[in-house]
Amino acid sequence: MIKLIIFTIAVIIILSYFNISLRAIIDGNAFQDNFSFVWNSVKSGWNKYLVGPADYLWNDIFIDLIWDSFTDNLEKIKNGDDTTLTESAPAANFK
Repeated sequence: MIKLIIFTIAVIIILSYFNISLRAIIDGNAFQDNFSFVWNSVKSGWNKYLVGPADYLWNDIFIDLIWDSFTDNLEKIKNGDDTTLTESAPAANFK
């Protein structure tokens, strides 16, 4: 994180040395057109290709498999019950 801050400051210093105004670049029509094009392309790619897999990973993997068992086990710990791990562990009978 600190490296990113130092890099950003260095880039701003270099641009200032060459009298390049960030405000002029950002306010320019070419920048806004290019940024708009890239942003619309990213949104289109997300909507066409990545929404389905991301939705599946979030709902079916993270929520169903990880989050629900996590919260269930926290409730069991809170109530003083055995967790799913201890319930599922094989027991050894030494008699």
